[in-house]
Amino acid sequence: MREFTPLAIVLGIIIGALFGAANAYLGLKVGMTVSASIPAAVISMGILRGILKRGTLLENNMVQTIGSAGESLAAGMVFTIPALFIFGFKVEFVEMMMWGGIGGLLGVLFMVPLRRILIVKEKDVLPYPEGIACAEVLESGQKGGAAAKTVFWGLGISALYELCRGLGFWPGKARIAISQLKTEVNLDASPALLGVGYILGPRIAGYMLGGAVLGWFVIIPSIAYFGVGTTSPISPEPSKLIADMSPEDMWEGYLRYIGAGAVVLGGLLSLFKSAPTIISSLWHIAAGVFSSGRDAQPRTDRDLPLPILLLMLVGLGYAMYRFPQVRVGRYGAVAVLIFAFFFVTVSSRLVGLVGCSSNPVSGMTIATLLGTTVIFTYVLDWTDADAKFAAISVGALVCVAISVAGDCSQDLKTGFLVKATPWKQQFGEIIGVLSATT
Repeated sequence: MREFTPLAIVLGIIIGALFGAANAYLGLKVGMTVSASIPAAVISMGILRGILKRGTLLENNMVQTIGSAGESLAAGMVFTIPALFIFGFKVEFVEMMMWGGIGGLLGVLFMVPLRRILIVKEKDVLPYPEGIACAEVLESGQKGGAAAKTVFWGLGISALYELCRGLGFWPGKARIAISQLKTEVNLDASPALLGVGYILGPRIAGYMLGGAVLGWFVIIPSIAYFGVGTTSPISPEPSKLIADMSPEDMWEGYLRYIGAGAVVLGGLLSLFKSAPTIISSLWHIAAGVFSSGRDAQPRTDRDLPLPILLLMLVGLGYAMYRFPQVRVGRYGAVAVLIFAFFFVTVSSRLVGLVGCSSNPVSGMTIATLLGTTVIFTYVLDWTDADAKFAAISVGALVCVAISVAGDCSQDLKTGFLVKATPWKQQFGEIIGVLSATT
């Protein structure tokens, strides 16, 4: 069956460029991005199956794999690099290309050894909702008929709802203030969120709802109650008294950092818990290289060879250390590799539970910035503007790696379900990252 074809590569690059630009604009304007895997799959089906009257299931999957890389790379960059402009730094185009390319490649390469444990061995534990949905879309398009019509009916109804909401026929959000607890309830009636919740199922959706209830009905009221008598701002809030803060202010000033700490602790526990299986996965890859050869492995279980992974990682580390355009230095390069490896593992596991749309990339990026700043300031005694630039650069590289790894995980889940070739998908992710960076 055709899979890694020139047509799939070219079409994936074009879709990746379009969704990368769209998500960059969306992220800068409203502070959020959307997963492009399913839209890319739908567009791919429309072109390959509808217009060209060709295209196999695996070819369509390759198009969405390459195309969705642009969206995830843009998401990682727009949430970090604007901080440099806010601080008044001058950022060159080449520097942004280097950050996007290096960070995106780190996300793909660190994800490769995790595929076998997270996607294959824990297939009944980690649902990977977007990956499952994308596989359903691809299989529906391949079957045609009623299955494909259901997908496009859902797409059309959702688009009509969003259009009517945008024209003002009804409000998109509802808000109820609860003055007794100094908090509020917000509801976003979004078809996308409804679909994500349906795919996640009641158990995982219940976890997310439980976190929201804990934050807005326990932690925020507690902060308001115990901090009402304070006479000076409490760090990290720089200027406002707690008594003068709204629920949104307390979420922005305190609850986000509590959430970031919870993500870090959960990530540490997840990393320690997964350490034996990560080592086992690396050993499995090495065994496939040094035993009877990769041909002895089934096609659907072949990852990128370990020597290529190690060679590329060494090259990326050297580039961060030697290339002046990256501007992180030797210590920053080490910090990027450590934080990227850790949070790629966390991100790849989290998106398996809550999906890319709910992946707490901002929390992990904040944790990276805090850790890097502490190291640069208190360990290395860096206090000048270059240290601030280097810290944000480290955060940008890690943020891109986190975002790309989450998307890569979902794509590999889709490939697992449709019986794609993993190493071809992983190479497609690399192509998607490098093309979208430009």
